[in-house]
Amino acid sequence: MRGVSRLVRRRSARPIVRLSALVVVVILVTVGVAVAGLPGRAKAQPRLTVASIAQDPCQPQRALPVPVQLTGQFEPDSSVLQTAGRIYVAPGRAGALTPAESACAGSTEQADLDWLRTGLVPGTTTTQRSMATRALLDLKLAVRPDGGVIAGWQNARAGWEYVWPRDSSWVAVALTGTGHPAMAYQILRFLQRVQSGDGTWAARYLPDGSGPVRDGRPGELDAVGWVPWAVWSWAVTQPLTPGSVALRELGLLWPMVTRAANAAIRSLTADGLPEPAMDYWEDSVQVTLGTAAPLLAGLRAAADLAADVGGAAAAGDGPRWAAAAARLATAITGTFGRSGYQRTPSPKSGADAAITFLGPPFAAPAPAVLRAARSARQVLSLPNGGLKPGANWPGTPGVAWTAETAFFALFDAATGQHSQAATLLGWLAAHRTKLGSLPEQVNSAGQPASVAPLSWTDAVTLLALLAQSGHLQTIPVPAAGQ
Repeated sequence: MRGVSRLVRRRSARPIVRLSALVVVVILVTVGVAVAGLPGRAKAQPRLTVASIAQDPCQPQRALPVPVQLTGQFEPDSSVLQTAGRIYVAPGRAGALTPAESACAGSTEQADLDWLRTGLVPGTTTTQRSMATRALLDLKLAVRPDGGVIAGWQNARAGWEYVWPRDSSWVAVALTGTGHPAMAYQILRFLQRVQSGDGTWAARYLPDGSGPVRDGRPGELDAVGWVPWAVWSWAVTQPLTPGSVALRELGLLWPMVTRAANAAIRSLTADGLPEPAMDYWEDSVQVTLGTAAPLLAGLRAAADLAADVGGAAAAGDGPRWAAAAARLATAITGTFGRSGYQRTPSPKSGADAAITFLGPPFAAPAPAVLRAARSARQVLSLPNGGLKPGANWPGTPGVAWTAETAFFALFDAATGQHSQAATLLGWLAAHRTKLGSLPEQVNSAGQPASVAPLSWTDAVTLLALLAQSGHLQTIPVPAAGQ
């Protein structure tokens, strides 16, 4: 991740160098924070490095990271930023507009408003709808013209402006659910273009789709589950009638789904669980719930889609994927379930926010999963009101992670626990930046930290708001996998 996250995530983990001398000093550069690993010294709390993103009014889709120190406000329902009576037009520069630039700004503001009106802005309160509006507009800028989704934005340091298949899948689902399926389809096509021949994906990609980021980190197997789920979520909103454009578009995506589902099957070992892989924590390679649960969702989604695609190949693949999903589901229950659905099958691995991946919109949760999720929420809750990714999370103590907090809001909302979901959604809304964007982290003092916006958090929060109103569908268990 978000694992020693965009701690390690955005900065590649480096092996610790052990010196034979008496003094060992380890410096770990994180998002805007340098931490000296001296014995007994607490890790420094992260700070906010980017407050939001604004749109260049005369260059569509040119996103401008907004420095934390900049004051201003967005034009209503728009990403055009006004500061000191002027428009923010370039990094570090706001200026009076020429008549032509004023016309650009007006057109851009209207385009943002029209885009919002073509879809749904979820939320039942003014605060929730305000949060949803900014999240949607931030995602609109994050999705590049080629369909790549920028995970986050840096003001002065490289390392964030890449495409994670995991984040992209969630963004595609959120955009579909809020009435923007065409943009979601662009994302899916990007993911198809960068998919490896063996059906897997690298950890992250360059935004122009020219290839993976070669920083030494291994691929993340969970994408072979997240992407089929995203395709399924898009497809179930479309009129897949014979000869329809939507059915033809699904047919174009089908080779990607097939390769991903087959890769998921190949990854299953003798015990029915996936092989060791790096998951959303991005700090180690092991067998985790954060990989197993997405693969289960992806296999079920692919099996369900096979009936819509039709044809002899899909007719044969569907039952095969359903059978693999059933085998994986049994393995998850028999291993992770024995210890209360902790991070790994080990009973000492601790609670993990990935327990929420076994609930809707991925699956109807069994009573044991509901109990485990309630327990995990208690264990992972922090004094600042948010949640951390796991009980044994190696990141800075006291720091809440907004995506993981939103996971539980989504789980609670989709399982009918609306009061608990509203509490977490209220916390997310209260800890946005001054410009209204959702940050990646909230430090122990309750301040937004790291970068803002974070596309993954935007997506999960939107899905939680949709679930509060019953607007999300859950992947069915295929007949062969009952």
